[in-house]
Amino acid sequence: MSKHDTSLSKSQLDLLKQFKKKIQTGDDRTDIDVSIKSGGQKSTTQKSSAAEIKPIEDDSQLFSKAMQGVEKIKSHNLAQTESTTKQKKVDAQTLAKRMAAEGSEVAEGEALSDMQALLNPVANQAFLSYRIATLQHRVFEDLKAGKMRWFEAVDLHGCTIEQARSAVLELLHIAKENNQNVVKIVHGKGKDGVLKTCVNGWLRQHRDVLAFVSAPENQGGTGAVLVLLKRAEKNPKYDAQK
Repeated sequence: MSKHDTSLSKSQLDLLKQFKKKIQTGDDRTDIDVSIKSGGQKSTTQKSSAAEIKPIEDDSQLFSKAMQGVEKIKSHNLAQTESTTKQKKVDAQTLAKRMAAEGSEVAEGEALSDMQALLNPVANQAFLSYRIATLQHRVFEDLKAGKMRWFEAVDLHGCTIEQARSAVLELLHIAKENNQNVVKIVHGKGKDGVLKTCVNGWLRQHRDVLAFVSAPENQGGTGAVLVLLKRAEKNPKYDAQK
């Protein structure tokens, strides 16, 4: 707007100067009314005022608003996601009683000699290792390293020799029925190593045992053995007795 423009009065020019000054200084807090006449017609009154600016909410405030009325899920309402095939350790006494209640059907087919076992004693700290000649070396090494997941385990602590034998036979029978091929037997490290000696002898006599070896340290060490069994579906002797 030129200062020589005579279409505006002096008072209007003064108002325009004030308006420009307000814009340049950023001061928009004062309302300014400007009435401009042009071509003999009165223009509508324009009112400039400070814009209403809402404060910007940060993420935490927005999240809090969005979560209003939401309740924390109670723990007892959570769905169970644990695998139904979780490894478990069964009670030796229970296995021995189960075998007795079944009429020793398992024992008849799997007669294990205590005498043969006891004639070959092993020290309580000895490392046990056995495999049949046809077993692949890689498979045995995986068993030895504890890489093969065992199906169930039995702890023979506190058992008599008779109870321990029954528990071992029943455990192997259960594994075969479920077509599982790895179990763990905890025989302990008793002073005389009697149970350990018996387990070592019994497993060498059992027709379904392909290999066994003392467990890695984190799975019981020389106080337990991991046993590899023939799967029922691959065992001709098992099929023949059906």
